[in-house]
Amino acid sequence: MITLKKEKDLVFMRKAGKIVADVLDMIAEIVRPGLTTAEIDRAADELIRKAGATPAFKGYRVPGISMAFPGAVCASINKEIVHGIPSSGRYLEEGDIISIDVGACFSGYYGDAACTYPIGQVSSERKKLLDVTRGSLENAISAAKAGNTLGDIGYAVESFISPHGYGLVRDYSGHGIGTHLHEPPQIPNYGHPGRGITLKTGMTLAIEPMVMAGAEDVEVGHDQWVVMTVDGSDAAHFERTVLIREGEPEDLTPWTWA
Repeated sequence: MITLKKEKDLVFMRKAGKIVADVLDMIAEIVRPGLTTAEIDRAADELIRKAGATPAFKGYRVPGISMAFPGAVCASINKEIVHGIPSSGRYLEEGDIISIDVGACFSGYYGDAACTYPIGQVSSERKKLLDVTRGSLENAISAAKAGNTLGDIGYAVESFISPHGYGLVRDYSGHGIGTHLHEPPQIPNYGHPGRGITLKTGMTLAIEPMVMAGAEDVEVGHDQWVVMTVDGSDAAHFERTVLIREGEPEDLTPWTWA
């Protein structure tokens, strides 16, 4: 069931979202060649807890996966799309791109957002992938208005991405969010205008385009968590949690670094 949030809910969702945004902005300042993904994870964990929240992903369980997710963030490098597990043995290298997905729970309410960062100087191809993926998120958010539909959001992503020849991740999607990290509805990054559930004031949605430079085939790694491109092409991921209202939506996770 889709829950329409009231102001008493939004007080806490704004706080959770601001914590997530602060973490993503902090990570933008520390990512560099030679840093490990475990160091990023520790910094995120510390900031989340210092703000009075708990990491939403740490200990998260999915049916069919034997191990709970062990990190405060998902850290996915280059061909890894989402759900990369932070590791003390995984070092960032000059020219990499890394997607960091962050979730926080504050007083029982969740925030969720993601950014893909360039490490040092990246190739023009990787820079374009990041720019286009972020642009598709902005296009999707512009469609996230009361009276529009989920199909309008999906179409806004797909129509922005398609002219560039990139692939879209179709097996994973955005989602509702509130007192649970993942709530109805699912928000695919493709669709047809005017189709699907009508957006209503009070809906809170995590919109998250996941884009691949190559083909759309994906596979799950041996750890059962990380999702990768089959052809080894690069991937990018940007996400914001937004509140549907009359007119423009409210960004509940206002990261600002890029």
